[in-house]
Amino acid sequence: MSIKKYFAILAFSFVSFMVMAQTGTIRGNVYDADTGEPIIYCDIQLKGTNYGESTDINGFFVMSGIPAGSYTIVISYLGYETLEQNIELKSGGVNFKNYTLHSGAFNLGEVNISAQRDQARNEVRVSQISVKAREIKALPSVGGEADIAQYLQVLPGIVSTGDQGGQLYIRGGAPVQNKILLDGLNIYNPFHSLGFFSVFETELIKNVDVFTAGFNAKYGGRTSAIIDISTREGNKTHTGGQVSISPFAAKVLLEGPISKFKEGGGSTSYVITGKKAILPSTSKSLYKYASDNPEVGLPFDFQDLYGKVSFVGGNGTRFNLFGFNFSDNYDNPSIANIKWKNYGAGTNFSIIPASSSILVNGLFGYTNYSTGIIEADEPARESDIRELTAQVDFTFFGKNSELNYGIEILSISTDFDFTNPYKVKLSQNQNTTEIGTYAKYRRIISNLVIEPGIRLQYYASPAKFSFEPRLGLKYNVTDKLRLKAAGGLYTQNILSTNNDRDVVNLFTGFLTGPEGIVTDFDGNPIDNKLMKAGHLIGGIEYDITNHLTINVESYYKDFSQIVVVNRNKTSLTDADFTTETGKAYGIDFNFKYDFNKLYLWGTYSYGHVNRFDGEQEYPTVFDRRHNVNLLASYNLSKNGDFSVSARWNMGSGFPFTKSQGFYDNINYLQGIGTDYTTENPDNVGIIYSDIRNGGRLPYYHRLDLSIQKTFEISKYVSTEITASVTNAYDRANIFYFDRIRYNRVDQLPILPSLNVKFNF
Repeated sequence: MSIKKYFAILAFSFVSFMVMAQTGTIRGNVYDADTGEPIIYCDIQLKGTNYGESTDINGFFVMSGIPAGSYTIVISYLGYETLEQNIELKSGGVNFKNYTLHSGAFNLGEVNISAQRDQARNEVRVSQISVKAREIKALPSVGGEADIAQYLQVLPGIVSTGDQGGQLYIRGGAPVQNKILLDGLNIYNPFHSLGFFSVFETELIKNVDVFTAGFNAKYGGRTSAIIDISTREGNKTHTGGQVSISPFAAKVLLEGPISKFKEGGGSTSYVITGKKAILPSTSKSLYKYASDNPEVGLPFDFQDLYGKVSFVGGNGTRFNLFGFNFSDNYDNPSIANIKWKNYGAGTNFSIIPASSSILVNGLFGYTNYSTGIIEADEPARESDIRELTAQVDFTFFGKNSELNYGIEILSISTDFDFTNPYKVKLSQNQNTTEIGTYAKYRRIISNLVIEPGIRLQYYASPAKFSFEPRLGLKYNVTDKLRLKAAGGLYTQNILSTNNDRDVVNLFTGFLTGPEGIVTDFDGNPIDNKLMKAGHLIGGIEYDITNHLTINVESYYKDFSQIVVVNRNKTSLTDADFTTETGKAYGIDFNFKYDFNKLYLWGTYSYGHVNRFDGEQEYPTVFDRRHNVNLLASYNLSKNGDFSVSARWNMGSGFPFTKSQGFYDNINYLQGIGTDYTTENPDNVGIIYSDIRNGGRLPYYHRLDLSIQKTFEISKYVSTEITASVTNAYDRANIFYFDRIRYNRVDQLPILPSLNVKFNF
């Protein structure tokens, strides 16, 4: 190196150090003064400057590279009194403080707009929607209980296949291609057999981040979408809870402090919640008309339990211990008995070093999901998947930049028994490991926000490394108009027994990537057995007014390799698994209006989802060409204790394969020795059209309504009454058609209900 170059580098380093030495860092936590709960996405501004930030999901904020001096910090959030305090910042110093906000009705129409704009301007957020409990509660609720399962269905790009056992398909991805996290742990089946209800308790939800495509390098192991759900901590100032009951379910929640929250100090709290379905009993008298067998009623039984203990230090460092036990039982003698259970426990933590701009987050946990089905004249099918998780993430905050990196280790075990229609058994008992390391960097350069990332994923069972680059971009054309784009490569090693040709899935088993032979279209073995996909998204955001925003995104997903169970296997020498390819593309329109008493939300999605199995290209059974969702909620009173809401959904019909005839389904598994006079004498086979999924079912549409009134008894005691009607005009939406019996099976009819909730 020449002397000139050496001194140039030395001079640059010295100048950079001097600049950093003349600036400082402001950081802190923002809490609710009444409950001690952190306030997320709270607006932080330095009065009279352009410096601003918003709190994260733990109420923590950092502003780096701030010139030394005296400032007035302004903290505001919807429904709280605005707080202003004077602070001093020294050169090279860190100003840290905890702040508390008191609830109030000040500037309800304008406050928090600045925080939303800062987030929209400074973060890429392509195909990412953040949902809070307040927005979930704006939705008309089945049984008077708002649930994230119902709200997810109104988001752009998400399609649900039905009220009964329905699953979510996200921008062309099947359920197994979506990762759903609860406090960092995988939840393999988040929805109950009655598809209106999830395992997640709305009252506990702190934040939900939904990534419908192009998710960043922090997430791996799935090829379509991510739903990341974080729960709140228990009340840190007083013991309270709620009890509710409706014809669908009964629920109880209890929370309170173990060590009370004090300003500037730490706290310890707990929260426990339980939910139990009572519909199997109440439906026999209240909803006889909704069941083909009044003696059975609507046999959707479930039970959910969740508990958390939280330890929070004075500087915001926190440790959470949590556990859950979710179960579901659909017991219909004329169809099947289907059971599943998901239980687990873990600890997650967030460490804030005293004099550093680094934030450390981590998770250690275990989850187990088991399911089984018993059908008449069919062998039982069972599946069990267990997962140990360990991960640590580091975040460094710089001026106009943020560096995030970490490592995730998963130990996965599966036990699986499945018998296909040809009586050939497929079993798996396997242990495997997945290791993912990643780094992503966000930088604001004038009007441009750039977020490159890289993830390196290792899968033990196929012994493969996967190099997965990701990139997100946003350009602020004006303060109200923003252009954005994202893309990346994705892989996964988890697959399920479901097939994209299934209209109704009664059983979903999970497997890890096979160690044995996987064949391509021509029956030749392949070397790389991972499922692979590439995403590309482009979009535009525009703030028409301070309260009305529109968002338009187009997307393309190339599923270059999809590994599926070979359900056409007729002998032990055939491969257990085969491959397909797929493509999903479309455009999503979305608008949101939120001001004072009125909340409006609307989406329109246009999409194509195709698969190719080596013989023909065909639309999947969840290929919905058009999907419309409209949601409205209005507060009839000034203090928000009396509200009405409505939701209307319309979707074009799903594809199906037409029937051409029937025949005696004799398998001839014994070759020429098969006695065709006694073999399967009552089993009728169907001759399908050569054109797969060439037909379309009728359009689906449904209107849901609800009205809610809260009666305040004291500061902490109230009664909440919600009346709701699901499928208000009793639309007969087809679920599936029983071809053998020539019998149409519809979705659920009109279902009125009343929910009573007591808060204390």
